[in-house]
Amino acid sequence: MATGRTATESGSGPEQGDLTEETVRFSTFLNARSMGPEQDRAVMLGMIDHAERAEASGFDAVFLPDHHFTGYMPMASDPFLFAAYLAARLKRVHFGFSVTTVPLHHPVRFVERINILDQLTEGRILVGVGSGTTPEEMIGFGVNYKDASRLAEENLAIAETLWAKAAHDAPVVFDNGHYKGEVVQRIAPVAYTPGHAKLMPVAMKETSARRAAEHGWPAFIPAFTPPRIGGTEPMVHVRKYFTAYRDMLMAAGHAPEVVAHALSWSTHTYQCVHVAETDAQARRELEDILTVYQEAVDREAAFNAKAEATEANKKTDRTPNALTEDWIGTWCLYGSPETVIEHLRPYQELGIGNILCGMLTGPLTERRMAYANQTLDLMARKVIPALREGER
Repeated sequence: MATGRTATESGSGPEQGDLTEETVRFSTFLNARSMGPEQDRAVMLGMIDHAERAEASGFDAVFLPDHHFTGYMPMASDPFLFAAYLAARLKRVHFGFSVTTVPLHHPVRFVERINILDQLTEGRILVGVGSGTTPEEMIGFGVNYKDASRLAEENLAIAETLWAKAAHDAPVVFDNGHYKGEVVQRIAPVAYTPGHAKLMPVAMKETSARRAAEHGWPAFIPAFTPPRIGGTEPMVHVRKYFTAYRDMLMAAGHAPEVVAHALSWSTHTYQCVHVAETDAQARRELEDILTVYQEAVDREAAFNAKAEATEANKKTDRTPNALTEDWIGTWCLYGSPETVIEHLRPYQELGIGNILCGMLTGPLTERRMAYANQTLDLMARKVIPALREGER
């Protein structure tokens, strides 16, 4: 098998200005790791270089994670700040967040920072929102993992109230047991986007999919169903979640252009994308990448166990080893350009709008960066043009 998913499931690139709402988009995901403080700066500089290469190669967006303490993309400790830095350098791409761990953000600061970035980018942001997946990160901010879903829902409701508040409206007062405040006037600056910047829920829970649909927002489309975070038939899950989201979006009464825009950013994610000249080379290099990645994950196991020492912070789902076909089948896209193209066509035909590509997975060594540049080049020269040519 030359891709993580079977085809049955499944110069520079074109400028974003050439796109219509029906054109499949491609985005890069800044998901490299630092293995220690002496590597942090080099990883940050490498991410900047990769983001600039991606824009020059015709990619449509740069997505950033929101993570803490582990060294997973060091600047993920404040992705809004890092996106603001990138926005001064990158003038065409959108900036996405995959995904913002809402329980770890005070609602006022959450709204303020999104509005600032919305202004700086003139509306080119997509704010993924979720409840989080990592107890170690939760306890660092004084949040119990078991409370994360409730806090996410309550924080998002508070945020909507803050976005809607005018200066002379009654004060917005809130206290959800973890965050509290009283906003007397208004949030400044105002959002650039009417209402506020587009949020992007994960369309796994019906409530999250419905929130996206009713607001006319895009959504992340999962390729698995917990408690199993993996598998070899991801298209089954993608089709189920995408169809449910799309049907709710179509039934929500939005203008056609709102529906088209939301679908054009509906996002299917690959944690690890690797393209080489042949399938055999791609598989060999993928295993090299995943071996080092899994070693990094294993180093964190003892810290994870400490974080889950109390019942309030125990996880109920587990991620398979990255070298198993279950993990590769769900999270990887790999092969020659021709194989990758054929793998992606079913997702394009289903209506997925945006393919999010993690081309930097794992510790960012010189060899890993060379693999990433190889993939970026082949995606830009061969994969993206072929899929877009088929739309004309």
